[in-house]
Amino acid sequence: MKSKLSQPKVYTAIAIVIMVILFYSSSKTYTEQSSVPLLQKWLQSEPFASKLQGIMFNYGDSEVSIRAMGYFKFVEFFIRKAAHFFTFFILGGSLFLVLHSKLKQSIWSLFFAWFSATGYAAMDEYHQMLTGDRTPLFQDVMLDSVGALTACVMLVIYFGFIRNRSKKVR
Repeated sequence: MKSKLSQPKVYTAIAIVIMVILFYSSSKTYTEQSSVPLLQKWLQSEPFASKLQGIMFNYGDSEVSIRAMGYFKFVEFFIRKAAHFFTFFILGGSLFLVLHSKLKQSIWSLFFAWFSATGYAAMDEYHQMLTGDRTPLFQDVMLDSVGALTACVMLVIYFGFIRNRSKKVR
């Protein structure tokens, strides 16, 4: 008997839940979902601020640094970008597992799962454009796409390892 986690229905449900969460999140304004007040409470002493002072780069059309954003918005930036990466990591991985259970071919599963997740990322940024107080960014689509691709590539490697291992056992 197969475990529930090896059934495509579970991965389909995970993908749908992630897409609903992303849609809901994109319909909220920045102010409604800002974690700055929480960070100000939890990180009052601004830990590691001196070590983070040297980090500075551009993302989109904005400078990302403590000097330009302030400590709490700087920290929030990395939390938000990690959320982008990992939600699309989960979405891409779950789409890959659904497709792989049907197609049984890792390369096609990778391509269609990655392409679908990237398309959803683009639509999500478009949705943000329709929401007030949000900034849709092409860079976020790329970050989301890399998250999905990372999960898919890891799964291709995993399935390749499993396939090679089962050949050696025979």
